Amino acid sequence: MMIRRSRAALFAATILSLPVAFSPVFVTPAAAQWIVYDPTNYVQNVLSAARALEQINNQIQSLQNEAQMLINQARNLASLPYSSLQQLQQSVQRTQALLGQAQRIAFDVQQIDQAFQSQYGNISLSTSDQRLVSDARSRWQNTVGGLQDALRVQAGVVGNIDTNRAEMAALIGQSQGATGALQATQAGNQLLALQAQQLADLVAEVAANGRAQALVDAERAAAAEQGREQRRRFLTPGSGYQPGNARMFPNGN
Repeated sequence: MMIRRSRAALFAATILSLPVAFSPVFVTPAAAQWIVYDPTNYVQNVLSAARALEQINNQIQSLQNEAQMLINQARNLASLPYSSLQQLQQSVQRTQALLGQAQRIAFDVQQIDQAFQSQYGNISLSTSDQRLVSDARSRWQNTVGGLQDALRVQAGVVGNIDTNRAEMAALIGQSQGATGALQATQAGNQLLALQAQQLADLVAEVAANGRAQALVDAERAAAAEQGREQRRRFLTPGSGYQPGNARMFPNGN
């Protein structure tokens, strides 16, 4: 036991006798710092980050709304990819051509005035019987031509019905499938144009029928006037019988 204590004391003396340069030194690292947690500052930082995120979300939503608005404007400004103008113009031209083919007395004010002055006016007392018959026949031909023209216009109007039906179906389909306000408006305008074309056909038919009826009435009035003149001539006393020489056999003795 005494030997062990002597060795321990010797070891302790040896350690104490070492130079200071060889003694261990415990130094605190320079990078080590104390971290202090501030709850108030932490809450303010979280609120600031939330507000910034909300602003970003609002800006994104605003950009999305602007993009959708531009898309809607583009749709509203998109033109209708269908036009019935050519078909409607062709229908109007067909009816107009039939009116332009009116026989004898056309739809012209000057020509009508000339025809009535020469054929339907008062009959002169000096007009020959041959001229009376010729004028009566001319008036009859005018009436027949007017009736035929009216029937031809009616046939043309009926022929346009099938074209109008197809165009109406196409325009209604385009209107129902319109992607914007402009397309819907253009489809509606073309439907109005179709109605205008149908009204033009109706006006043409009424005009042709009215012309035919006017010629019938004018012929009746002129025939009545001509009948009075012919009756007057028939009842007017002539020079009577005048005796004269007659030869039964011109070559005889």
